[in-house]
Amino acid sequence: MTTSPRQQIAATQRWVVKVGSSLLTNNGRGLDRELIARWVAQLAQLRQQQMEIVLVSSGAVSEGIVRIGWTERPTALHELQAAAAVGQMGLVQAYESCFQQHGLRTAQILLTHDDLANRRRYLNARSTLRTLLALGIVPVINENDTVAYEELRFGDNDTLGGLVCNLLEADLLVLLTDQPGMYDKDPRSNADAELIHEAQAGDPALVDMAAGGGIGRWGRGGMVTKVRAASYAARSGAATVIAAGREDDVLLKIRRAEQVGTLILPHQMRMAARKQWLAGQMTVRGQLVLDDGAVRVLCHDGRSLLPVGVTAVAGVFARGDLVSCVDRHGREVARGLVNYPADEAQRIIGQPSSRIGELLGYLDEPELIHRDNLVVL
Repeated sequence: MTTSPRQQIAATQRWVVKVGSSLLTNNGRGLDRELIARWVAQLAQLRQQQMEIVLVSSGAVSEGIVRIGWTERPTALHELQAAAAVGQMGLVQAYESCFQQHGLRTAQILLTHDDLANRRRYLNARSTLRTLLALGIVPVINENDTVAYEELRFGDNDTLGGLVCNLLEADLLVLLTDQPGMYDKDPRSNADAELIHEAQAGDPALVDMAAGGGIGRWGRGGMVTKVRAASYAARSGAATVIAAGREDDVLLKIRRAEQVGTLILPHQMRMAARKQWLAGQMTVRGQLVLDDGAVRVLCHDGRSLLPVGVTAVAGVFARGDLVSCVDRHGREVARGLVNYPADEAQRIIGQPSSRIGELLGYLDEPELIHRDNLVVL
């Protein structure tokens, strides 16, 4: 008998559950400990079913704002970092006390984008998280707002949740929000807006529909970031459910394959771990513009990128840096680790690989990007 997509995800065993600031902080009135206790009780029931659960939680900055006594979210980075330092204490205390009531141990993990952009630290983080799961411990992950520089910040914990799915090769990403799911238009201004029950990650129409989701007063995310997170999760073969965090037993309903929220299914096969890492990086150092032939061999033939197929170079990058590959219309088609720095790449583009030694005075690699270090998006 054929099983539905809902039944398939209900049978999975490793979930990443992300809770947003607008839920946790009760619209700016401090942590909603009653609601936190309800989620933890559901997570405890899932753990009793031998499931592996990773919790990605926002709320540190918002809780800090309330504890400090500010009435509005500040814009200065140092003030946001101060609020995160204050609020993280309350957030961790709330989760720890709730999980202890169910006999579960927790571990706090704070991450920045730099932790996942560095291959060695990425692997260390994965090993640590896998060890915690094997020990039956529930990791509670948050962005390290206290120390992250602006250019290294994930910008929202939806994105962090999607990247953690890649990190752990999780089966499902659950994004709990203050909305029942994703609508085909903004329900606040369109009475005929309809809830989207199922969609495919990577569908351009999703981004257009998500654009009306808005950003809450106490958070940084919106439906656009949730669609982006679903696309990241899809790279490791994970589905995503966007659902209302205040709905009774929402996590247990997902486990029972009930039709709650919006289910976004992966549109591609699971990527190899190294290519998941490459695809998930957001710190791109430069750009290579490809001709139509190079786009074709990269996207359809799975071959390396040779200098002859590149028409332009942008940015300042070194050997081994991550660069974006775009077509002649500026659409990103791939990204990878480049074999030559920007100034040397500029000298060899449009040329056959046989001339690299002549043009540079040495030959390192015949490819600008080897296929093992390249991922097609």
